[in-house]
Amino acid sequence: MLPSGTAYPPDLNDVVSASPYQSYTYSYPHKTAYRLFPEPVSLAQLWSCEDRDALFLYLHVPFCEHRCGFCNLFTQARPEDGLTTRYLRQLQTEADVVRSAVGDVRIQQLAIGGGTPTFLTAAELARLLAICQTFGVRGDAIPVGVEVSPATIDDTKLQLLADFGVDRVSIGIQSFDEAEAHRLGRPQRAADVQSALEAIRRHAVPNLNIDLIYGGEGQSNEQWMRCVREAVRWQPEELYLYPLYVRPLTGLGRQSDREGRLWDAQRLHAYRSAREYLLSCGYRQTSMRMFSRSDARVTTDATSVVPEYHCQTDGMIGLGCGARSYTSGLHYSTEYAVGRQGVRGILADYIRRPANAFAQASHGIRLLPDEQRRRFVILSLMQTDGLLRDEYASAFETDVLEDLPCLQLLADADLASIDAAGVRLTASGLERSDAIGPWLFSPQVHALMQDYELL
Repeated sequence: MLPSGTAYPPDLNDVVSASPYQSYTYSYPHKTAYRLFPEPVSLAQLWSCEDRDALFLYLHVPFCEHRCGFCNLFTQARPEDGLTTRYLRQLQTEADVVRSAVGDVRIQQLAIGGGTPTFLTAAELARLLAICQTFGVRGDAIPVGVEVSPATIDDTKLQLLADFGVDRVSIGIQSFDEAEAHRLGRPQRAADVQSALEAIRRHAVPNLNIDLIYGGEGQSNEQWMRCVREAVRWQPEELYLYPLYVRPLTGLGRQSDREGRLWDAQRLHAYRSAREYLLSCGYRQTSMRMFSRSDARVTTDATSVVPEYHCQTDGMIGLGCGARSYTSGLHYSTEYAVGRQGVRGILADYIRRPANAFAQASHGIRLLPDEQRRRFVILSLMQTDGLLRDEYASAFETDVLEDLPCLQLLADADLASIDAAGVRLTASGLERSDAIGPWLFSPQVHALMQDYELL
């Protein structure tokens, strides 16, 4: 059971009456809840007690050609000459040390993100893909995804990705309207977008994902829907629709004077319009943000004996400055920053780090049983399939409603449905995912996040 007094978060009525847009809960706890450990933790000891049969491997490339106005990711735009070479050299060192410390693993899924991995030259990208093989990864045997941008992808790089076995390319377009993209702080040319999508389709990448953003300054719903229709014209297997957030230390954050209620209405109307249209086009909604084409091909090998990866319970090994790793009881990463000087300082420390330092975790958060339960609930509820009670009981030997009785409040407010099988957000609840997720955070995590000094 959860400690007395912590199961019920702030009054749900306050959450319902407030903005639906509190925080994108793609993981839990957030990096702003991480702190330096009193003593470094040995990775060999940490991972020795973990199930390593179905792990996620993630490589982070913290470089871009330009930092978009909405971006709060750990990345540096236009790095100085030689920095990417030094970074890749250190990334290989980290991979070697971590592989030795963690021991025998089976990687079930691989993703390469950033930043923009295809900001690297073709030769550098080939070197990056070779680093993945440190963990015995065969791209033709597991799902492999890579993030790209319109101005950095070309036929040579796409062929490299195809030869490695990449079956998912996620391209951040955000808007097909060149002027609108510029207002988002993204100096993007429509010709580059067209060329990039043509190249991706020409190389027959099995799974194309397109990222779009709604809620930009001056964006009408008609403009937004033209963008959605243009995306559908390319028949992407996946679409991610992101509401615009204006966050501290970002380009847009330094110039924003938005009126909250009007902006909330704009974003909510855009979401509902796009959702209705995509469902009518044969897309299936997977989460508030993700839509997948109903007839999309399954790219994994049905004969594989490697267990399927489950983000709620399975671990992740993150490599690179800005990547984080998950075990059942401890999450760890390098430190986090958004501002230019903060990112540069952390990146410089990473490149200077001695090899033996990669055998330890020094910054992160320990997950006590309460937090492990909350993580399972939050990550499950953010998906349209919801939380299956038998899976929760199998993981924790209790019923989820005993541990988090506050979930009943969601059902009472018609934001969720509860039955013997599970707990699922309703359509009204799903569109409030970014408020319900933070509502379920523990008081301890809330306090850590509020006290975090963002650099």
